Amino acid sequence: MLVRCTSRLLTLLGRGVDVVDEPPGDDDWYANLLWIDRRKCLLLTHAGTLFPVFVADVRKGDLLPLGALVAERAAAALADEQLPDDVLGQLDPGAARIARTANRQILGFMNESALACRYAIDQAGGLDHTDVDALNRFLRRQLHNRDGYRQPLDLVLERLVA
Repeated sequence: MLVRCTSRLLTLLGRGVDVVDEPPGDDDWYANLLWIDRRKCLLLTHAGTLFPVFVADVRKGDLLPLGALVAERAAAALADEQLPDDVLGQLDPGAARIARTANRQILGFMNESALACRYAIDQAGGLDHTDVDALNRFLRRQLHNRDGYRQPLDLVLERLVA
């Protein structure tokens, strides 16, 4: 499992994290650090399907090792949607590697999702009053223009059928 982190997240993780240089792939996970209500939040997105996972109120200690958090939250999100945990590649925290982001288009999709998160949290009255599970379900049904307008869940289901 390859987790591609934004520079903001890499800065938070510190110099102790080994960053590998690997070519991008469809099974990569992208991770971005968001500040919402003065709290750190994590937005994860699967490169091949744009399947998002929003994690609210994380601490730096929760992020180390990052692979464990990504694997755990991605598996829980897939279970929430009643999907097999291997449909988005192997979620093995022991084999997780960290790399820099490599696809601006995916970062653009993540910015759209981050904006939707901020809006939903603001409408709920703040992070403390937000149903994070419902927010995640909403994000997975958000339309993205990837080879036509499609939802991340549709892209996951296409992958499952293939």
